[in-house]
Amino acid sequence: MRTLLLVIVGLLATTAGALAQADDACSVAEPLVHAENSLTHVAAAIDTTHHLDVIVIGSASSVLPGIAGKRAYPARLETLLASRLPGVEVKVGSRAKPRQTAAEMAEQFDKLLAEDKPALVIWQTGTVDAMRGVDPDEFRATLDDGVGVLHTGNADVILMNMQYSPRTESMIAVDTYAEQMLWVAIQREVPLFDRLGIMRHWSELGTFDLFSGNKDPQMAEQVHDCIARLLVDLILDAAKRARSEPSVTR
Repeated sequence: MRTLLLVIVGLLATTAGALAQADDACSVAEPLVHAENSLTHVAAAIDTTHHLDVIVIGSASSVLPGIAGKRAYPARLETLLASRLPGVEVKVGSRAKPRQTAAEMAEQFDKLLAEDKPALVIWQTGTVDAMRGVDPDEFRATLDDGVGVLHTGNADVILMNMQYSPRTESMIAVDTYAEQMLWVAIQREVPLFDRLGIMRHWSELGTFDLFSGNKDPQMAEQVHDCIARLLVDLILDAAKRARSEPSVTR
């Protein structure tokens, strides 16, 4: 019995240590997450209908292979939002497809709005456009038009830029496209989740060894978990901001 108790205590201590380590890894990026714009439809969904539908539209970087997919950031986002919003039914759906440009994603918006009626769309894009060398001005115009379509469909928008990879940063000019996303976020007054800056910060601090890439599935899961945790803070802070502002119509 004593041996069993020692084993249980050891497991609990290990679990607690892993959770504390995960929280520390996430928290170092908290200064890079800002709710400078409000999410009015999210606030209404939480406060009025008590039903929050979120859609993540993006590319392969929002998924994890195999059973680990249940720990990718969209799934973790649903779990964490539900835990922070007792009494609110939360559903996070993912419409991730590999190798899609922003323009190809935007073609789905009318159907997405009609079928899912989300209060929030998290639009993750930029990598494929950079890889294909899409004209940055065209990329920016696509984002601007797409945000307009989503707003017309009564959905809030969070723009999420690309992942950071120290192995490919000299080969793919992602910063140019990240700057275009920032300008659209400013002009359209929507939150930007700076995944590129956050992951670059983790790499520079040594929080995660991003050189290992897909060779370390556990690290990939930890990165997705942190992204979900930081997204939850951004969403709830932006909803709180909406409650303090005068009611406006987009």
